Amino acid sequence: MIAATMTASPLPVTLDMIRAAEALIAGQLIRTPTVEAPALSQRAGATIWAKLENLQVTGSFKPRGALVRMKQLSPAQARSGVIAMSAGNHAQGVAYHAGRLGVPATIVMPRETPFTKVERTRALGARVVLHGTNLTEAFDHAQLLAESDQLTFVHPYDDPHVIAGQGTVALEMLADAPALDTIVVPIGGGGLISGIAIAAKALKPGIEIVGVEAELYPSMYQAINGLPASSGGQTIAEGIAVKSPGRLNRQIVERLVDDIILVGESAIERAVQILLEEQKLVAEGAGAAGFAAILDRPDRFRGRRVGFVLCGGNIDVRLLASVAMRGLVRDGRLVRLRVEISDSPGTLARVAGLIGECGGNIIEIYHHRLFQDVPVKLAELDAVIETRNADHVRDITQRLAAAGFRARVLGSTNIGGETI
Repeated sequence: MIAATMTASPLPVTLDMIRAAEALIAGQLIRTPTVEAPALSQRAGATIWAKLENLQVTGSFKPRGALVRMKQLSPAQARSGVIAMSAGNHAQGVAYHAGRLGVPATIVMPRETPFTKVERTRALGARVVLHGTNLTEAFDHAQLLAESDQLTFVHPYDDPHVIAGQGTVALEMLADAPALDTIVVPIGGGGLISGIAIAAKALKPGIEIVGVEAELYPSMYQAINGLPASSGGQTIAEGIAVKSPGRLNRQIVERLVDDIILVGESAIERAVQILLEEQKLVAEGAGAAGFAAILDRPDRFRGRRVGFVLCGGNIDVRLLASVAMRGLVRDGRLVRLRVEISDSPGTLARVAGLIGECGGNIIEIYHHRLFQDVPVKLAELDAVIETRNADHVRDITQRLAAAGFRARVLGSTNIGGETI
């Protein structure tokens, strides 16, 4: 547990500020629903509610804080324009409201930001500058441009107005699901969890606030616990890949957040797949991180009434397709079998017939004669097969073995939690 000792100094954001932010954005943003998720509840052994911020017009929660901050601009600042740094979601939030308000916007994004986020930001009318390999380098460049071009910097998280805007998520969650006893929130720089923690703890002091970070980017966890910084690497959750949490956000998290859970890449990928397949919800990696923590720590949440913030759905379609296909492989519903056969007429047809008789659906097939290390009178057959589950894969391999064909699963020996 990390909820820290309360000190005399006031927090930089109050419930009144968050309520004022709620009134400010009313009618200018979608009031997203908080819905009970029965398929997820069955998996988790808890009552799960999802706050669907992926339904916002830009696909994430970020327009809340961006709008509140931009409403504070003076007429001169609005004429000169704003600048922000972002891996995509804050960029779109700033660009969207800048377009609505007639404010010129420049967005600095890391060079490896997913194409879909870059193009959507440009489509909203912002000037996009690609710079650096991570948010820290993008931030430094944005600061230089802000000074040289006389632009107002709109910080993605370390700003009281932004924090207040993000806190409106908690007001809506508790209005829709007042019985929640736990809220699980992804942490990047800490803006979302800061606002949620202030609002939720003020409205319901006994509620537990749990943060989630990617294992590769545990910046808030390390800062809170006095550990050396180690963030870095390729993550599916690029939206929370932040190396340095905000100063204000750290102060709030230290005082109000009860726990921070670190989740690995495989857990986040798995959560994206399950949200898509079982609850019909599209989530980017960062958006799925909250549910990933619930899946990864079932004992931690079992029997509780848990709300998680699906904070974004801006995932590249190609990546989403890859996650879905990898999930089929992981569950034993898509396998690649290598079968040793004699290089003689009719053998290929016989193998295909045996697979079909077992109910397997052959998607692709490759017949290797020349480039495999097999005797000249033999060949190897690689078959990509659609199957029901791990037991079905076992039935097919056993049926082939009974007919004299040695078969083995390629790429994974652990399917559906079992060794095949």
